[in-house]
Amino acid sequence: MLFNNRRIFEIPLLQIKPCKNPVRRSYSRDKLMELAVSIEKNGILQPLTVRKIAPTEYELITGERRFRAAAICGYSTVPCMVVSCSDTEASVFSLTENLQRSELNIFEEAESLHNIIASSHISRQELAGQIGQRPSVVAGKLKILDLGYEERNMILQAHLTERHANAVLKIPDKTERRIVLNEIVENNMNVSQSEEYVNGILSEIRLKKHASQHRKAIIKDIRIFENTINHAVDTMRESGIPVIKAQTEKEDFLEYIVRIPKMTAGHDSGLTA
Repeated sequence: MLFNNRRIFEIPLLQIKPCKNPVRRSYSRDKLMELAVSIEKNGILQPLTVRKIAPTEYELITGERRFRAAAICGYSTVPCMVVSCSDTEASVFSLTENLQRSELNIFEEAESLHNIIASSHISRQELAGQIGQRPSVVAGKLKILDLGYEERNMILQAHLTERHANAVLKIPDKTERRIVLNEIVENNMNVSQSEEYVNGILSEIRLKKHASQHRKAIIKDIRIFENTINHAVDTMRESGIPVIKAQTEKEDFLEYIVRIPKMTAGHDSGLTA
């Protein structure tokens, strides 16, 4: 990214276009008004950053809040530093400045990272290097985009952190996840409490899954045994033996009774399984 001699230019607001890929999606009206009051009293203390896209046209890279507040104050021009940069560099620069100022919520940050990767076709590792973060950190930030719109709103309204969001995401079922998130919000759980709570839920899910698999295995074994009995009875009937089979389902067990006429069996009058 090249700075044009680091000179500050007064550029008309009408010649500055919004950023093509804005980092922030929403602005607090109250905070904009507070900034406008400050600008009216003290002026714009830090210049905006723009890049030239036509002879009399510039694209805003950083300083959108200052840009909007200046418009509220009735400014016709704003101080700007003009830079020469690519689309990717502009996006990264805008994101980095907002990260340093802590002006983004966790989902705005994640969406910005995602958009830069998607539009610039760079890897997570490359982007992580450009913004000075580890690839695993970037991966964790991107992961929270798996949360739905309502879940995101709940997290933002409750002022929960990225670690809260990633903890909740461990719950695979969306309905169960919503219940867990609501419980975290209502009980004002910190990160450690939330992670412990989620781990407890996951343990219960694993136990239920294991019990379900065990029950299925038992049912499968019973069916194999039942098929064995049926096969034996069918074989005897095919041989001309008038076998009688009865099955009764009790509260705690299944009862199978196979009756073979004495004249053919030569021994017992019935077998009970």
